[in-house]
Amino acid sequence: MNVLHTIIATYRGAFSGLPRLVWILAGGALVNRAGTMVLPFLTLYLTRDFGLSVERAGIVVAVFGLGAMVGAIVGGRLSDRFGAIRIQLASLGLAGGGFILLGQLRTFPAMVAGIFVVSVVSEAFRPAMMAAVALASPPDCRPRAFALVRLAVNLGMAVGPAVAGVLASIGYRWLFLVDGVTCWAALVVLFLAISPEALRPEVAEAVDETVTSPWRDGPFVLLLGLVFLMAVAFLQVWITYPIYLREVYGLEERGVGFLMGFNALLIVVFEMVLLHLVEGYDHLKVAGIGAFLLCLGLGLLPLGAGIGFAIVVTCVWTFGEMLNLPMINAVVAARAGRRSAGRYMGAYTLSFATAFVVSPLIGSVIYQRLGPSALWYGIGCCGLLLFAGFQVLSRRFR
Repeated sequence: MNVLHTIIATYRGAFSGLPRLVWILAGGALVNRAGTMVLPFLTLYLTRDFGLSVERAGIVVAVFGLGAMVGAIVGGRLSDRFGAIRIQLASLGLAGGGFILLGQLRTFPAMVAGIFVVSVVSEAFRPAMMAAVALASPPDCRPRAFALVRLAVNLGMAVGPAVAGVLASIGYRWLFLVDGVTCWAALVVLFLAISPEALRPEVAEAVDETVTSPWRDGPFVLLLGLVFLMAVAFLQVWITYPIYLREVYGLEERGVGFLMGFNALLIVVFEMVLLHLVEGYDHLKVAGIGAFLLCLGLGLLPLGAGIGFAIVVTCVWTFGEMLNLPMINAVVAARAGRRSAGRYMGAYTLSFATAFVVSPLIGSVIYQRLGPSALWYGIGCCGLLLFAGFQVLSRRFR
């Protein structure tokens, strides 16, 4: 009973002190991610319903990644100029209409052009949302603020793909319609819940600060390099990891889906409490430990087999994810200041978007030509490099 009271008290402490606007932003992110229907089933739609070959479907997915790169830059810059929440509202409104129109396209060139435009406008939401959270949160609770948004996102993603699977069995066109409508629903949630003052650009509140380019900030560029390397490794969770679980561990789609859901459950239950316990420590050093655990979990894959060992491995890389991503978000927010928050968050999001393009190419080539064990052991070694890099960089940031 004492343990239960301790856990409850820790949860209360983890959620206390977070500004109301952060909760509103998390609610908008939850609605938006709960409606994420198209992307998880895009390849299946393009090959089964749209009639494309696997190669051409891969081109469309790569174009989505390129659009995400553009959206990261555009969304960050526009957030600093017009206000982060205004850009979120514009992104949700345009993306809603874009997804609905995307379901009406019938030719390959039109699909390529449409997916690029939709990717740009929808992915502009991400840096704007992160900039808004950073600006709304006091520095001492930023890791927990970003963790709350991640919790909302994971809750939404636990619902969205499951509903999407049911809709896809009825007809793929429903995915585009519902995805668009939920974008508009998230827009309504944000618009009705926030105050008119929150819509103003944040520039006026920091007139004494200069606008800084993240690309002229040497230590920050080094951080982006570490983030890119970490993201290339981490994204294998959605690329080669499910294939390996099926081919080597003998897990069917339900088993793979269970592990992905287990990852989301661990984040929902433990991340806020974990960050509440470690937020007083050096954020970059904690992020380095997280990067090491994330890569270690994947690096352990060749050493076992079966669902039991897969659960253990998932716990290791999930706890690494929980220690790494929210801490880096907080570091980026602190580095940016108020007038450059959008630009810095855009550059940070760009590093992930670039990894989204590169990671499938690197992972698939190593997996097929050198063998899956080479890929996982390589990621494990990458964790050591990332750990050392974050420790060294923490001194530069001081």
